[in-house]
Amino acid sequence: MNIYVGNLNYRVKEADLQQVMEDYGTVSSVKVIMDRETGRSKGFAFIEMEDDAAASKAIAELNGAEYHGRTMVVKEAKPKL
Repeated sequence: MNIYVGNLNYRVKEADLQQVMEDYGTVSSVKVIMDRETGRSKGFAFIEMEDDAAASKAIAELNGAEYHGRTMVVKEAKPKL
């Protein structure tokens, strides 16, 4: 399952998110989206997890949770149309 994580602190790194998500299951990939012009984080990321049940549990428990001073938005990522 592909998971969208938004409203992240701009200092959050991919390794930080991977560590948080590994508490729920195996993480295939973590990609913090960066601004091309400034090289800074845009404040959101996509995380891919192999096990849909583990991903659903992570979404349920982390959506609305505070992380590095910001309230995260965590939900299933929808494919681009």
